Amino acid sequence: MLCNHLWRGLQIRGGILAGWDDILNEIKNSPLKNAVDETRHSYLRRLSELTGRNTIAYYSSWLTRQVENTDINDNDMNGFMNTVRGLDCSKSLDLILHTPGGSPMAAEAIVKYLRSKFGKDIRVIVPQLAMSAGTMIACSAKEIVMGKQSSLGPIDPQLNGIPAYSIQSEFEDAKADLAAGNGNFNYWRLLLSKYPAAYVKMASDAIALSDTLLKEWLTSGMLEGAGDKTIERVCNSLNEHVDSKVHARHFDAAFCKGIGLHIIDLEEDQCLQDAVLSVHHCYVHTFAATAAVKIIENQNGKAFISLCRQ
Repeated sequence: MLCNHLWRGLQIRGGILAGWDDILNEIKNSPLKNAVDETRHSYLRRLSELTGRNTIAYYSSWLTRQVENTDINDNDMNGFMNTVRGLDCSKSLDLILHTPGGSPMAAEAIVKYLRSKFGKDIRVIVPQLAMSAGTMIACSAKEIVMGKQSSLGPIDPQLNGIPAYSIQSEFEDAKADLAAGNGNFNYWRLLLSKYPAAYVKMASDAIALSDTLLKEWLTSGMLEGAGDKTIERVCNSLNEHVDSKVHARHFDAAFCKGIGLHIIDLEEDQCLQDAVLSVHHCYVHTFAATAAVKIIENQNGKAFISLCRQ
């Protein structure tokens, strides 16, 4: 009844809320000059009305546009400050994440800020991908909502777009090869000269920080009281590079449940699924139709939008 009441009057296709092509047609047929923005605002607001929770969307265009500022970085704090201002922070928060990840230090600041405003009643919704530092932020939540199409990823951090594990591994391989006296000094000197001084130390520190933050957030949030063994299993499964092989490895909902994370299946609630995916389609269309590369936005339409500089 609640679902039918709140979503009455929305564009329906065979009992299912408007999909990717339906929303595209809705934007194209709108008489409004800013149809992309108005359509996105409408669906995000209705998602918040459905759940009764504050809703902030954090979206990056990295899948369609490989440019500067698509990663999680310190500038994002300005976006979160802008979107939190004016919200009723006594209510809980849904954070919708679609990101390739980025700086664990920036992720730490974002998590601390959101927890200071909303406490621990924060739910992360992953419509498609929340990788690397995005996975870390998701794990700081009370629970994570994922669909069959959703993925988290290894939390190994990136330094200027390069996975820290890859940097560390290259130096370890060089050390072992040179110690064995294989005569490859010039090869390794040329290969490793691309890194600034002390870069391997920075990589090691970033890996250690990611592990520390993940344990801290799981212990104080999602897995509070679960015990050290459970938390260690989650951390070892996410913060490694041997089994996952590559930084971009996708971990689906079944895998995330299996290691011990609190995962809510998006498909359990048809109304929520329709609402979340409609919002997701709106952001995909926004990136395709505009110069936006990152959007941090709340249900009231207050947004912090970064544009492509190229």
